[in-house]
Amino acid sequence: MDQRSDEQLLADYLSGTASAFDCLVARYTKELFAFLCRFVADPSAAEDLIQETFVQVHLAASSFDPARSFRPWLYTIAANKARDHLRSRSRRQEYSLDAGGPGEEAPAPSQTLPADETPLSDILDGDEQRAAVRQLVSQMPEHLRLILTLGYYQQLPYAEIAEILGIPVGTVKSRLHAAVNYFARLWRSHMEAGSRTEP
Repeated sequence: MDQRSDEQLLADYLSGTASAFDCLVARYTKELFAFLCRFVADPSAAEDLIQETFVQVHLAASSFDPARSFRPWLYTIAANKARDHLRSRSRRQEYSLDAGGPGEEAPAPSQTLPADETPLSDILDGDEQRAAVRQLVSQMPEHLRLILTLGYYQQLPYAEIAEILGIPVGTVKSRLHAAVNYFARLWRSHMEAGSRTEP
């Protein structure tokens, strides 16, 4: 396993070591697929978006600021590609998945979303429930679905999410809280609908 940092691999690639780029692709393909698959709710589209993301990384590699971390930059590119895909799809389907986010600040956040702040950990049991969760997450407004995916599923630190989305760290926590609450309302409605249909 290559022990070079992401940033060193990109630097080596820019210096002419083509295999360094292959290492980055291998290192992040599975992680990006999980992120994109959850965000766009379409495995086939996620595979295409991974390719588009790495093409963009190749094209923009020389403009990467070596003082930054590679992973937030990569996720920024992937998230932008995914949002473009969703907007294109929503135009074709004549409805919008886009929405503005709350701008309120939150007090001193911890580094990642604490598991005990969310009911999701109580829900993710069984294939049927996981399928229901995926379907409900896909119904969430884009900005809430994105931050829930980054914070809960990908477990990225708040600082990285803030860099990816270009928002203050405090806003990351407030949006994550809003996303969890939004999902909880969807889940309650789903469960209530299910109980009404039971014999």
